[in-house]
Amino acid sequence: MKTVDFKHARGPERMRVYAIGDVHGRLDLLQEMHRRILAENEKTPPFDWVVVHLGDYVDRGPDSRGVLEYFVNAQKKTHRMLTLAGNHDVGFLDFLNGSDVNGVFARHGGKQTAKSYGVTIDFYDPASVAAGRSALLRAIPAAHVEFLQGLRRSTIMGDFFFCHAGIRPGVDLERQNPEDLIWIRWDFLDDPHLHSKVIIHGHTPASDVEVRQNRVNLDTGAYASGRLSAIRIDAEAKSFLEATA
Repeated sequence: MKTVDFKHARGPERMRVYAIGDVHGRLDLLQEMHRRILAENEKTPPFDWVVVHLGDYVDRGPDSRGVLEYFVNAQKKTHRMLTLAGNHDVGFLDFLNGSDVNGVFARHGGKQTAKSYGVTIDFYDPASVAAGRSALLRAIPAAHVEFLQGLRRSTIMGDFFFCHAGIRPGVDLERQNPEDLIWIRWDFLDDPHLHSKVIIHGHTPASDVEVRQNRVNLDTGAYASGRLSAIRIDAEAKSFLEATA
């Protein structure tokens, strides 16, 4: 397990915080990561702990339905499962409610999500899109829709700000545009300045975890790479975990 030290940033007192990058339908990797976290906590028990998931639970990978079902069931059993919204999760809702049937869901992996619910959609055929949307609305459990509708855009813990994509530099964290939190890319990624908190995010796939003094990118393209990445923040100590296929 590699480590990193942000000398200017500490986690919350008496709370071990884990954050997990983009899942994209890889239920197998999500389950393996949670097993690793539980094993760590049994080996070195913290006073308290929480797991922050950075969004993009659906699309591209093989089992979006399984991922959503996993979260729905897990949140019935524990309060330690915090789930934030990603642009793909919001895009799935937009497709279901008909507000954007040609958006991110149609263009970037919604075919795999629909298939996980037993629905086949040809996004180049408007008739197939209409029929597929109706079929998805019948197939998706209400609890999955309620889960997606309840996702938060961000959270703060200690000296860290967690969100899916990043923040708009120069804008106070409490005044961030919710759309920036799930969509922003280069204006944030290319900004070298320190923010009021270290930003923990995903959204932009990289070959390895990206560590900067102002941000950490945990998206290692799990759906294609077979590598799901996470950070552990334990007061002043920080380290990384990886679940592999």
